[in-house]
Amino acid sequence: MKKYNSILMFATMLVISMCVPPEPKKNTSSIAEDKAKLDSLRNKRCPRLMSSAAEYYRNRDWRQTVVVYKEITSLDCDEWNPIYAPPQEIYQYYSIAFEQMGKFDSAEFVLLDGLQKIPDNIELRKRLAYAYKRQGKVEKEIIEYERLADMSPEDIQVLNDLSKLYKKENRYEDQIAILDRILKIDQTNEIAQSELAIAFESSGRDPLDIYRKRYDDNTENISYGLDYADRLMKANRPEDAISVLNSVIKKDPTSKIAFRKLAEASKTVDEVDNAIEAYLSLFKIDPRDVRIALELSDAYVSISDYGNAIKWAEKSVDIDSKNGSAYAQIAKVYYYGWDEYRNNPFTIDDRIVAKLSYNYFLIAEEKGYQGLFNKKSWLEENAKDVLYGKAQWFMAEDKVKRSRSIKTISTDYQWVIESLSPEENWK
Repeated sequence: MKKYNSILMFATMLVISMCVPPEPKKNTSSIAEDKAKLDSLRNKRCPRLMSSAAEYYRNRDWRQTVVVYKEITSLDCDEWNPIYAPPQEIYQYYSIAFEQMGKFDSAEFVLLDGLQKIPDNIELRKRLAYAYKRQGKVEKEIIEYERLADMSPEDIQVLNDLSKLYKKENRYEDQIAILDRILKIDQTNEIAQSELAIAFESSGRDPLDIYRKRYDDNTENISYGLDYADRLMKANRPEDAISVLNSVIKKDPTSKIAFRKLAEASKTVDEVDNAIEAYLSLFKIDPRDVRIALELSDAYVSISDYGNAIKWAEKSVDIDSKNGSAYAQIAKVYYYGWDEYRNNPFTIDDRIVAKLSYNYFLIAEEKGYQGLFNKKSWLEENAKDVLYGKAQWFMAEDKVKRSRSIKTISTDYQWVIESLSPEENWK
């Protein structure tokens, strides 16, 4: 009986299936009609929708902007006319509207949709990376920036952003690779150089290695040599820095930076003569730089060569007569010379030199000098004991009074060429 029922059921299903007509196939003309209808709808709707979207966007009506762009993408208006409805514009402004509403997940969805159509669009990928950032999706953000770095290898901003992401995630080796790429594009990028050193330290490697390797691999690159010398100085290796700087100067004898750094390094190891040579070479390159004249004067003071010290102090005044530091330098040379050669009790020559120093400190202050080295107050407080004044002038020989000036005569002060003139109240 069961077998009979099964046969009967099978026969019934067979009959029913034979009675259902097959689904008619859509012919080519029907597809063409559907396309024509869609094109007609697009021709009518897309221009209006694009205009409305632009208006809502300008008015910062983000909700309506989203509504309109949703319809635009549903109709694939960019496929209707990519000139009047450019896909980048559609998906970019659509996503921005969501961003303004704080819906970064929706912005992400829109941008991913857009990148299906235009996968090589850099602006959309940047916005997608931003959407990931706002959602805390760091790994996805990094992936997008890695894609951007491949798509736009010369974009330093993209590389910088990727470097920061690697740093944030403690991926220092990856950060070092990106920073190297930046420095190949821009060798003088100080931010990248600084970040590279930090990345090396963070990775447990000696940052000096990177600067040495960069310079050794390209000794013709002057900036690499200067960077390496700076690092050697910071590592308390001035002798090595001097060697590198001398090599740099051989490659570029006009490098003002190299000569200045060489002078500073030489002073660090008490090679003042070499520092003076470096400053003299620097002055030949730039004879209008008052700082060089002041540095030379200081260098000569440090070896008690007051003749050359006063010469370069006066040269600084010749270069810039309005510079208070130049006059203060003359005062400083006189003061140091006086302090070295003064007698006990003070001689007339001692008093003359002290007075010259005091006079120049006065002029320096009038010219706006506010430097740390200023002995004016001390000299004022001890004027009667230290400075040449009315009492000394009263006792001067007649021929000195007639000449209206007095000079030093001792061998210790042979370097003092300037005369001291009496003041009006010295009568």
